[in-house]
Amino acid sequence: MNGIHDMGGMMGFGAVEREADEAPFHAHWEGRVYGMQRSMGEVGLWNIDLERFSLETLPPLRYLAASYYERWLLGLESRLLGYGLLSAEEIAAGRSLAPPRALPKTLKAGDVERILNRATFARSAAAPARFAAGERVRAKNLNPPTHTRLPRYARGHWGVIESLLGCHVFPDSLTTGGGEDPQWLYMVVFTGKELWGENADPSLKVAIEAFEPYLEAA
Repeated sequence: MNGIHDMGGMMGFGAVEREADEAPFHAHWEGRVYGMQRSMGEVGLWNIDLERFSLETLPPLRYLAASYYERWLLGLESRLLGYGLLSAEEIAAGRSLAPPRALPKTLKAGDVERILNRATFARSAAAPARFAAGERVRAKNLNPPTHTRLPRYARGHWGVIESLLGCHVFPDSLTTGGGEDPQWLYMVVFTGKELWGENADPSLKVAIEAFEPYLEAA
């Protein structure tokens, strides 16, 4: 979607600072948020794309003021509220104020190792792939109000198919109630000049994973 979450290519935020030997968590609460995220994902009410969408819909100022795991927590709270699993009053109180809601299923100790490995989103194709490696394609100038995996900086620009990545669940459909709608996925390479103009580093190339509905032929 077009929102603050799609920050790729945006100016004015300074350089990306990398922390040497960075720890997985900078505070104990971050690890707890990670655990809650994984545990609630096992319930089966939502998927990774709906998790992403809940972050994308955070108010811009709230999003920019929050740290990485604060965004995870805010997105989780949004989903829990949306599914009626807790109330705003319970969030404010920091504890349950009503009997627990029944869940479709819950995480058990024996499931932990399994959920730490991401499931496959590969699916059978309903039709042959439209494009092949080496073809020149244009990323469509899409401006959806809902979730999409096509970054804003690539829209309307020309690139070259580097490889075919198989057929996968289409996030844009899954997050809007349209089902999995599997689509072919490609690795598409753009030059820096194509994306950011003649003053861009001539040696720069950017590769993105792009679903077939995002692309049109030259």
